Amino acid sequence: MAERRENRYLRDIPLPGLEDSQPGYRGPAVCKIVGITYRQLDYWTTTGLITPSVRNAEGSGSQRLYAFDDIVQLKVIKSLLDAGVSLQRIRAALEFVRERGLDMRNLTLLADGTKVYALDDKQDIIDLLGRGQGVFAIAVAPVYQSVETEVTQMPSERAYPATSQDSEVTAASEG
Repeated sequence: MAERRENRYLRDIPLPGLEDSQPGYRGPAVCKIVGITYRQLDYWTTTGLITPSVRNAEGSGSQRLYAFDDIVQLKVIKSLLDAGVSLQRIRAALEFVRERGLDMRNLTLLADGTKVYALDDKQDIIDLLGRGQGVFAIAVAPVYQSVETEVTQMPSERAYPATSQDSEVTAASEG
C-alpha cells in the first residue's frame, strides 16, 4: 500500500527537461468542466476552432492535453452557443481575436444571437463579426454617478399642485 501511494506522487515530480512544461488536461476532464460532449470537443479540435496548447494528438492512442486557457476559450464558446450564436459566427469572432492578438482574459464578450462584440481593457467595443468596426456605447453607471454627484450639489424644489395664480406668474415671467 505504501508503495502504491509513493507511485501516485512520482507523476507529480517533473522529469528532467520538463520542469517548465505546462500542465494539461485530458479531453474527458475538459468536457466535464465545460459541459460539452467528447464528440463536440473532438469536432471543435479537428476543425481548428480550438487547438490543444499543451499537446495535440499524435496518432492512435495519444491523448490531447488542453491548457487552462484552452478550457477558458471552450467555456466561452459554449456560453456563446448557449446565447444563440452560431458556431460559424463564433469561429469568425475567435479568428478575429486571435489575428489581432487580443488577450481573452481582458475581454468582455457581448452577444445578441447574431452579432458578437468584445469590450477590451481600454473600454473600446469592437464588432468581432464586422471585422473590427468600432461601435459606440454608453456605460450608464458612470453617467448616473456623475449626475448624482452634480445633483446633490444643487438645491432642489418640491413640486406642489399648480394653482391658477402660479400659471399667471409663470406666463408673465416668460413673456
